[in-house]
Amino acid sequence: MNIIAAKALPAELPPQHRPGPSPLPMAEPDRDCPLCPRLVDFREECRARHVDWWNAPVPNFGDPNAWLAIAGLAPGMNGANRTGRPFTGDHAGHLLYATLHKFGLAEGDYLERADDSLRLNGAIIINSVKCLPPQNKPTPQEVKTCRPFLQQGLSSLPNLKLVVALGQIAHQSAVKALGGKLPKYRFAHNAMHRLPSGMILIDSYHCSRYNQNTGRLTAEMFEAVFEQAMTLRD
Repeated sequence: MNIIAAKALPAELPPQHRPGPSPLPMAEPDRDCPLCPRLVDFREECRARHVDWWNAPVPNFGDPNAWLAIAGLAPGMNGANRTGRPFTGDHAGHLLYATLHKFGLAEGDYLERADDSLRLNGAIIINSVKCLPPQNKPTPQEVKTCRPFLQQGLSSLPNLKLVVALGQIAHQSAVKALGGKLPKYRFAHNAMHRLPSGMILIDSYHCSRYNQNTGRLTAEMFEAVFEQAMTLRD
């Protein structure tokens, strides 16, 4: 599948919904990517209801020289789909960016908007599915259709050593994007997998509001994933 060249941002978007240029422009779809009909229909519904939101495939965010890639699932309705930046504007971003700050992988202020001063150092976020899915649940076919963008993004990072996958769907897509095969690599929180290419993959429960509120994922559990990543890098 060919990567589709991205279009310029619409001028009517407010600054907080206009993310900076992608660090990996070669791995981004067009704003009007036509590849998943269900997601296209939902995108058009969102554009009609929320004319000043991003409402488009969400670009990668972070350092193009990253050694660590974070594979997310998909944009959230009131988060990345609204602001245009991964994990920005919803509950999941608070834990993710606080953790990245703690381990020196982020700097600046996270103000839940795309035009704040937040920057990532040595890390990048690449979602497994670029567009908002209804009820935050992409279909297996949508995950598969979007995988070339994940694969292109990961392969475009010259210093990449390690990938953290947030949730089982991201784990499965990252394994396939990195040349591994399922079910050999089974998802488990803080599990480490060495793929045939030598790339290391670490799993984490997704930092969603639901997982945090139910206690499935605590801040300490999440930090342990990145502590292991820092150790393996060294």
